[in-house]
Amino acid sequence: MPYTINSQTCLGDGACKRFCPTNAISGEAKKPHSIDSELCIECGACGRVCPKASVFTPSGYIATMTKRSAWPKPQVNNKKCISCSICIDACPTACLALSGATGKDKHGHPYMKNEKACIACAYCAHECPVDAIVMVAPQPAAETKA
Repeated sequence: MPYTINSQTCLGDGACKRFCPTNAISGEAKKPHSIDSELCIECGACGRVCPKASVFTPSGYIATMTKRSAWPKPQVNNKKCISCSICIDACPTACLALSGATGKDKHGHPYMKNEKACIACAYCAHECPVDAIVMVAPQPAAETKA
């Protein structure tokens, strides 16, 4: 079941449309948008950017807007990684790439090629067959004492 948009509260600002990696969201500016269930991959990006909480998750809950700076990013444990590239293939925004071999390690490993493209969907972590990827939320900057 895909994400859905509440047409009663949607302002048609287009934030969801801009972040959807599959172009599943359509609608005119300042009019309610809709999600094509055939194209929705349930990544949740639309709900994370909706300022009016107009997006419902597949479970029927209201998705919560989250500042982009707080979205979790994939962190790869290179010791566990088997360099299979499944995570790279699973990423709907192609933000991951495989590095070249370095030092004694004869295998490349996934790394964040384009951090701005990451929509925090966690598909890379879910698809990793050896659990070498975890999603990590950025830590708030430590306050400096005057």
